Amino acid sequence: MKSKKTVIYILIGLIIIILAHFIIGEVYPKGASRYPFMLALLGVDIYLWISVRKRVAKLKKGIRLPLTILYWIPLAAFLFFTIISFAYEYSVWPPPLITYVIGVVMVIYSSKLMAVIFFLLYDLIRVVHFSIRFNRAKLQGKPFDHGKKVITRGKFLQNIGLAGGGILLGGFLVGMIKWANDFRIRQFILPSENLPGAFHGLRIVQISDIHLGSWASVEPMKEAVSMINTLQADVVLFTGDLVNFSTDEAYRFKEILSQMEARFGVFAILGNHDYGDYLSWPDETAKQENMERMYRFYDEIGWKLLRNEHFVLDRGGEKLAIVGVENWSSHKRFPKHGDLRKALKGTEEVPYKILMSHDPTHFEKQVAGRHPDIDLTLSGHTHGFQFGVEFKNFRWSLAQYVYKYWAGLYTVAAGSKEQHLYVNRGLGMVGYPGRVGILPEITLITLERA
Repeated sequence: MKSKKTVIYILIGLIIIILAHFIIGEVYPKGASRYPFMLALLGVDIYLWISVRKRVAKLKKGIRLPLTILYWIPLAAFLFFTIISFAYEYSVWPPPLITYVIGVVMVIYSSKLMAVIFFLLYDLIRVVHFSIRFNRAKLQGKPFDHGKKVITRGKFLQNIGLAGGGILLGGFLVGMIKWANDFRIRQFILPSENLPGAFHGLRIVQISDIHLGSWASVEPMKEAVSMINTLQADVVLFTGDLVNFSTDEAYRFKEILSQMEARFGVFAILGNHDYGDYLSWPDETAKQENMERMYRFYDEIGWKLLRNEHFVLDRGGEKLAIVGVENWSSHKRFPKHGDLRKALKGTEEVPYKILMSHDPTHFEKQVAGRHPDIDLTLSGHTHGFQFGVEFKNFRWSLAQYVYKYWAGLYTVAAGSKEQHLYVNRGLGMVGYPGRVGILPEITLITLERA
């Protein structure tokens, strides 16, 4: 009888899920793509709750009820904001709210998923053990004992899952509170035989991936700009992703960013987030107006935006080119607006070239070996996935499974010379509003003539 009720409940649940999918698809087509994600979260919550409910039931009532509420609040909050977003597009929300809603949900469900993996492993062991005992009893002609205890060591897996999820949650929360704005200056000297003598000792500060929509306060940006100015850079090069969704996110930082100083100026390029591709605009005109505001914003803060073009520094007749391309990625989900040939046109006689290109796959696919006249490429984009570990002789991040070049300095042979790529870990955040192990970076590169 109990099993029949369970089957009926499952069938009713499936019918509701299917009907909801069609209703959302008709009423709000844009929201249909989020529906499977919502179901996945619900599945994680239900499975984990079924696995731990007996433990929770043993707790005192004064603890049990608050714990139960806390467990389901993230799902309720996510569903609430998702439903609200059907009526009010993300573009009208305060940017930090979007960041922290998405970020907190991601943090909590990453931790829950950690626990779920171990609970699934435990249940798999139970199923295998059950099957072995059932078939053995059947072959031996003995009655099957349903009540026999299953591998007690399986409980250890459950405990590991809960402990691992708790540790992961704690680490992510510390990453949001403490490490998100723990700016680190990384510096190195880069020698080159191609460097004109007049530029020996040139100090380049690179920053990347500011993602202004993710900053809850302007105060950390004031600190970052102050740190940059103390480095007394000859040039500051910003390698893209000023915002998350739209140019509007940048205006509250206008005064602070305009205070960034460099002897020969601040130069910038566009990253994949800067094109407004992550918002649903009313029409193409509205999207283009957003881009026009982006171009004007750079003019207003005094940064030189390079859009498939270059700028030549001239010191006593000796020259160095700063080349900037728009976003170009080998990954299909990111735009390909970069035109390297156009950007390089007119630099043929310049002996040393620095390329600013947001996505490091551009260096991998179109620069390395193909344009040996480019001595140094500066990229960002990966953020080092904002999660990993870095020691002197060992480093690891999920980013390395997606990007060949994901953080730091890389050198490749190009005939008789070497080409260098530096991938900045980013100053801001996107998605997860924090950092664990991969801290926000300000890079100081000193060029020297070898």
